[in-house]
Amino acid sequence: MKTELGEPIQYQLPIGDQLVPMNELIGQHIHFKFDGQINCISCGKKTKTSFGQGFCYACFQMAPEADESVMRPELSRAQYGLARDLEWAKEHDLIEHYVYFAVSSELKIGVTRHHQIPTRWIDQGASRAIRLAKTPNRHIAGIIEVLLKKHFTDKTNWRAMLTNKVDNTIQLETEKHNALKLIPRELQQYFSDEDEVVQLHYPVIEYPAKVNSVSFDKNSVIEGALKGVKGQYLLFDQNRVLNIRKHNGYFLTLSTNS
Repeated sequence: MKTELGEPIQYQLPIGDQLVPMNELIGQHIHFKFDGQINCISCGKKTKTSFGQGFCYACFQMAPEADESVMRPELSRAQYGLARDLEWAKEHDLIEHYVYFAVSSELKIGVTRHHQIPTRWIDQGASRAIRLAKTPNRHIAGIIEVLLKKHFTDKTNWRAMLTNKVDNTIQLETEKHNALKLIPRELQQYFSDEDEVVQLHYPVIEYPAKVNSVSFDKNSVIEGALKGVKGQYLLFDQNRVLNIRKHNGYFLTLSTNS
């Protein structure tokens, strides 16, 4: 889903050639149907199974956007001229990156490209976030993240995030300045002086009491009252949640009943 920072965050879902404004559908009964077709988001070819949230198997193995360094930034070697596609890496790895703290439920550490703020935070369902460090490439950001992962998680507890169990006692400014002491002096030069805590509010009228994940791999039709959108999830009635990003490349139709 495409997102835009707002009060609340605005969501648009690509369906065919259209962008459907999902905020307007909250509170309505919506009906999704999957016709069985999956196309790779990299090469466009049909695939029976989606790998890595949208790739055919060949692209999952070879496409630069599916490289292991996407999930593990410290493995990026573009600064040495090594990459699946060096031109792609110049635009995605050899640019400024941020290391950040975010609170989706608990405190977590993460890395993103500079132009992906606040999109990355929104996709994770973060309630608050702060920049920690600004680096000239992905590799250095990954090294800082690896060092801080000894003290902070790098995973989002998606079940807690979707039930809105957020630790509101976390002081991001304090945690940021404490983190500075946990990395070597040569990396401290990258710490950011941007101390703004970004607050993120999601269009949700009712959070699930528990989480029941649904998928088009098991159900060709998913329908019900849309209760909200958070992260990359649609929240339905009966405690059901649908991970839209997991279904990249799936051909869907959407209809509504007020």
